[in-house]
Amino acid sequence: MYKVLTYNSIAPVGLERFPRDRYEIASEIQNPDAIILRSYNLHGVPIPDSVKAIGRAGAGTNNIPITDYSNRGIPVFNAPGANANAVKELTLAGMLLASRHICSAWRYTQNLNADDQNLSALIEQGKGQFAGSELMGKTLAVLGLGAIGVKVANAAFELGMNVIGYDPMLTIEHAWQLSSKISRAANIDDLISRADYISLHVPLNEHTQHVINTSRLALVKHGAVLLNFSRDQVVDEQAVVQSLDQGYLGQYICDFPSKALMHHPNITTLPHLGASTQEAEDNCAIMVADQIRDYLEHGIIKNAVNLPDVVMPERAGYRVSVVNQNVPNMVGQISCAIADAKLNILNLVNKSKGDLAYTLIDVEAEIPEATLLQIKSIKGILSARTI
Repeated sequence: MYKVLTYNSIAPVGLERFPRDRYEIASEIQNPDAIILRSYNLHGVPIPDSVKAIGRAGAGTNNIPITDYSNRGIPVFNAPGANANAVKELTLAGMLLASRHICSAWRYTQNLNADDQNLSALIEQGKGQFAGSELMGKTLAVLGLGAIGVKVANAAFELGMNVIGYDPMLTIEHAWQLSSKISRAANIDDLISRADYISLHVPLNEHTQHVINTSRLALVKHGAVLLNFSRDQVVDEQAVVQSLDQGYLGQYICDFPSKALMHHPNITTLPHLGASTQEAEDNCAIMVADQIRDYLEHGIIKNAVNLPDVVMPERAGYRVSVVNQNVPNMVGQISCAIADAKLNILNLVNKSKGDLAYTLIDVEAEIPEATLLQIKSIKGILSARTI
């Protein structure tokens, strides 16, 4: 019986992917095999030695101490692309909020105090200050062409916008999904200097923190709109406020309220609504549940942020799963331990990702506990288990 500990509320449709005759799932459970969460902060939270996998029902993993778990040989799964449509639609809504001054116009009408006879006159008198512009023909710059960025770029093109994009890490999969009509910028500076709207869709890491800063905001067109439905820290918010106050940047639409942003007249902040649709929550929960099951039951890895994707055909015989440091002769030492037990290897897959590697091996007979202990004792082995 596998045990799964849940933090946050996980969509039932995802939890239903775990067969109840093989899985026990609860928000309080002893010695779990896996943990599934959404936004719960795991930094500083002690994790039992029994944990074999962490699943984040979402894309971002900043709330998870990935390095700590990597050092213990624990894969951290996420759900890239599962919420992409939800964020795409909110980004398009953000552009419309900005282009038609919808929030300020709504506040204006809410504050009107008149009877029906005078209301029409007040509306006609005030609506001129909210005159906007159309998206068609405007230029959208998309920074980050992952699952979300590609959808935003393609949808904006269908709305009649000129779209340019930049992503030095663009994958072949996402390149195939991107419309051939999307132009490619030479670099970030080139990208943002040409746009009427700039939309950010990058993860938060050491390379993207404050990727939009004072020097880059000096390059934008006067009146340009910046949209951030990515992560708060990819933007230097003080630099944004300064650019708005100086009349360079026109508007900032983001999903990350802060005290410095909330009451600025040219800033619209939303309460982190990007993935807050029932469909996105369902998709994320289903994806991460399936990934946890694949790993626990078969040792298969898909969409782990710290380990490579490893898929092996149906199990032939008995299987052993090993996470180790990415150093020479690890596979050789593991194979020797199996050979010492006079076991024949039927299938073997080994892949690496950064400092870590993952090995999945099928052998013809059950692996003795002594052999597993021998593998675990090899210097550089972070975790090993039989399946």
